[in-house]
Amino acid sequence: MTALPAAPAWFRFRCGAAVHVGAIDPTAPGGPRWLDLGPLDVHALLRRGELRLSDLRERMAHARSIAAPDQFEVPVPKPGKILCLAKNYVAHAREFGAEAPKEPIFFAKLPDTLTAHGAPVAIPYWLETRVDHEAELGLVLGFADPNDGGKKHVPVESWTQLVAGYTVLNDVTARKLQGSDRDQKYPWLRSKSFDTFCPVGPFVVPADAIDPSDLQITMTVNGQVRQQARTSQMVFGIGEALAAMARCTTLRPGDLIAMGTPEGVGPVVPGDRMTVTIEGLGELTNPVVREAAPALRAN
Repeated sequence: MTALPAAPAWFRFRCGAAVHVGAIDPTAPGGPRWLDLGPLDVHALLRRGELRLSDLRERMAHARSIAAPDQFEVPVPKPGKILCLAKNYVAHAREFGAEAPKEPIFFAKLPDTLTAHGAPVAIPYWLETRVDHEAELGLVLGFADPNDGGKKHVPVESWTQLVAGYTVLNDVTARKLQGSDRDQKYPWLRSKSFDTFCPVGPFVVPADAIDPSDLQITMTVNGQVRQQARTSQMVFGIGEALAAMARCTTLRPGDLIAMGTPEGVGPVVPGDRMTVTIEGLGELTNPVVREAAPALRAN
């Protein structure tokens, strides 16, 4: 891993048979310091509005040092929702013959799409048509909610109260299948929701530790740059996106939001290696493989 966060960040990692929450201090004297915060419940912390910068630093002050983990896990396991913006960069909309929408358009991915940094993205054994990468800024929602009722009908300007941190995301898409489903007026769900089609992480940088308004996003495949843009080029900002989503569904701590992809999406095939790097947030790398065909038996 060559790109690390620019500020203290948290992550989840495999620790023997258990999963722990860890933290990284990228500016520690002598080089980055990796810390074990223990077997914490990330969802509980996010529901209490924790894992902001001051809380993370307090936990880091009492944590033991460790070596860099060999195996990361997804930062937030089984989020209640994964919501993604469509056509949120003008050039990306135009590369598919469309214009930027007049209001935020969003869709869902299923929780089983999530896969961790370093884990493979598996193209279904039967899918022979194009599969694309999509580099995106991810939001992890987290806020103290004494009534546990979530947030609905939120003002645009209140978005900073809802976002616990920022992460790196790859909205892998079965592109040809998406197009054929659209032509038949079917929903996009299956083209976006194959298992492993949402790599995310490994780090979450607290929302109050970085300004997300103008970060560079880069996607490379086998070391070749495919996508490169800045978050300042998004059509709809974070506040507008969350307000639009909250008109339709209750936003809850632990929900994961993907802010859309810039132009340059393109196909990947088994054997490729995808790396998404977002300035200040680190990098997310995943190999592409072909799913093994199941051994089907007639009854």
